[in-house]
Amino acid sequence: VQLQASGGGLVQAGGSLRLSCAASGRTFPNTAVAWFRQAPGKEREFLAAMRWGNENTHYTDSVKGRFTISRDNAENTVYLQLNSLKPEDTAVYYCAAGYPPRLSITAPRHYNNWGQGTLVTVSS
Repeated sequence: VQLQASGGGLVQAGGSLRLSCAASGRTFPNTAVAWFRQAPGKEREFLAAMRWGNENTHYTDSVKGRFTISRDNAENTVYLQLNSLKPEDTAVYYCAAGYPPRLSITAPRHYNNWGQGTLVTVSS
């Protein structure tokens, strides 16, 4: 599956953005799509994930209640809604697809398809 991420931009603190990850190619019920981000000088950080075949979602604690992952099957697109943005949310945001084990859905090493990244900049 190939992924195309979009929707990043410059926003003021407290603002919102919606990122999109358009998938082309075949997906399966156990295909997981996740969002990660990487800020300069920092490691890639897991944000949220869901599998194509169910509505279960997974979030890292730091974004629970602010970020929401969702899926549009008809459009073959996964979204990440970013609300109440903070300057520390500034990073390149990536979507990725793979088949991670249930207990390892947060680990980047289990995702073998990555989108090109979209930059989110939050000004104070």
